[in-house]
Amino acid sequence: MSSTNQGKVIVITGASSGIGQAIARLLAQQGAIVVLGARREDRLIELVHQIKEEGKQATYALTDVSQQADLTRLVELARQQYGKVDAIINNAGVSELSRMDELQIGDWEKMIDINLKGVLYGIAAGLAVFKQQGFGHIITIISTSGIKITPNQGVYAGTKNAVRTIHEALRQESKGKYRVTGISPGMVKTDFVAQLKNEALKEAITDQMDTFGLPPEAVARAVAFALEQPDDVEIGDIVIRPTAQD
Repeated sequence: MSSTNQGKVIVITGASSGIGQAIARLLAQQGAIVVLGARREDRLIELVHQIKEEGKQATYALTDVSQQADLTRLVELARQQYGKVDAIINNAGVSELSRMDELQIGDWEKMIDINLKGVLYGIAAGLAVFKQQGFGHIITIISTSGIKITPNQGVYAGTKNAVRTIHEALRQESKGKYRVTGISPGMVKTDFVAQLKNEALKEAITDQMDTFGLPPEAVARAVAFALEQPDDVEIGDIVIRPTAQD
């Protein structure tokens, strides 16, 4: 499979599973060179091996997006090894769901560090290279949370809406020099639910996933679509959700 993504160098965070892994596989199949970051090295090694076994190009670096130096190192790895960076995909994220009055402040801070500051660090690392080379594309996997506000998602949705605001400001500031895309998936079948502490909430979300959740590959196709547009076309926002999701 080839496309206009052939030969592009694309950095992907949170690439060891779920949506990030699906994005890496699809873009590699389309001929892109994928530079993968995540915290689970064993899964990164396995994914890179599989991509190379298919005759495609991939490399990785251990990356904790809450650490700015890790994002800088990941993007610099791509630039040094391949001479450019066409896009960075801020995919890493965490969902810690609870009522506000449960005061799970540690969870709030974790979501701010990863979902908000982690995206900012990715944007900063990408822009440092984009400003030198004169082009680049920032894509962030956001969420339908925040588009529709629901209980138990107050802080999670808040981090996602903050990213939407940052994206829009960056889009206007770039004046066409860089492309900026936000992709907001609804319910997707990933392993994020395993980390939830509230057993009733975990069971309810698991049932929804099993009933109508999207495969991660659906989100990957949306990413590929945004990337493959001509340089003078920017896909600003994509909302992708199961047809059965309310």
